[in-house]
Amino acid sequence: MGRSVSVGVIGAGVAGLCAARELKSEGHRVVVFEKGDRIGGTWVYDPRVESDPLSLDSARDIVHGSLYRALRTNLPRQLMGFLDYPFSKRQNGDSRTFPGHEEVLWFLTKFAHDFGLVGLVRFNTEIVRVGRVGERNGEWLVESMTRGSDSVSEVFEAVVVCTGNFVEPHIPALVGIEKWPRYQIHSHNYRVPEQFRGQIDHVCEDGRVAFQDGSSVCADTIFYCTGFKYHYPFLETNGIVTVDENRVGPLYSHVFPPSLAPGLSFIGIPVKGLPFNTIELQSKWIAHVLSGKVFLPKEEEMMASTNDFYRHMQDLGLPKRSTHFLTPYQTGYQNWLCAQIGLPPLENWRYRMYEESIKNIKEIRDGYKDQWDDTYWQGIIKTGSRSASE
Repeated sequence: MGRSVSVGVIGAGVAGLCAARELKSEGHRVVVFEKGDRIGGTWVYDPRVESDPLSLDSARDIVHGSLYRALRTNLPRQLMGFLDYPFSKRQNGDSRTFPGHEEVLWFLTKFAHDFGLVGLVRFNTEIVRVGRVGERNGEWLVESMTRGSDSVSEVFEAVVVCTGNFVEPHIPALVGIEKWPRYQIHSHNYRVPEQFRGQIDHVCEDGRVAFQDGSSVCADTIFYCTGFKYHYPFLETNGIVTVDENRVGPLYSHVFPPSLAPGLSFIGIPVKGLPFNTIELQSKWIAHVLSGKVFLPKEEEMMASTNDFYRHMQDLGLPKRSTHFLTPYQTGYQNWLCAQIGLPPLENWRYRMYEESIKNIKEIRDGYKDQWDDTYWQGIIKTGSRSASE
């Protein structure tokens, strides 16, 4: 048995729950802080929207959720389970291969109950501040506030940030937008389609939107589907960890800030890949590192590796904002994580299924969810090769 440390986990969504399970299984003492009143994070549907549809007003009441009412998963359920805990179909549930968000929340709730995680969560508790206690003693001060109570400060030996990346909208700067007279909204604040019916099918002189190719439309609404920003307003690291053009860094392998490791770590930052598998493997890696079963390289080596990755991106002409895009190197990244914790590489069928899903999104669009051949893929899973390297 490795050493046991006290760990504060921020967030009770997919990443926070997975982190809690892996940390608990390694014998660590875990407290999970959750701002909402239930587990599930981004998978908790909230019909409310923010008073500012662009989420730019700093005085607005922030709504955590970004789900819209009719949302279904864009990946099949086989890719949204954990290695030892599949997202199976249930009797009287949403049996579709691409289920609605309610089914994902049911799955996460069952996962939390089956592994005894609910008792680790402090609900309605918002993180006010996270910072080091001194410079070298490896302890972290976590200040939190539970609804209706004064703030409380506690000391942990490690903090794992699992707050997700679908809360703070990214709004691009459009020339002339300050003079555009009509409605603007970010997808973060979209829930139902009714309010938009009967708009974008008539021509008018005011409110014309011009595109770079010279075409234009007269629109009732500008709808920003421009993604989200990584946002950690509670985190105080004296400038060690920053968010620069949506690059959270420096982070060794998207998880550990080299000079603050292993006391501070992040789970779930990478996007455009297999999120549940990535989150699970990152969680296992962190839990093993904290228990002393796996050792990180020296700070200088982690920093050199991170800088090499940044230079490689620059040589390829990739912008900083794509730092955490796993495509096209997710296979190597996930199998590297597997190697750190002594697991075999992930099965090849996972990557084949993911690639087919992305292809269908581009070619067939939303209709592909109901054209998916589940029987074919069941056969592939049964007979598929064990690892992506075979």
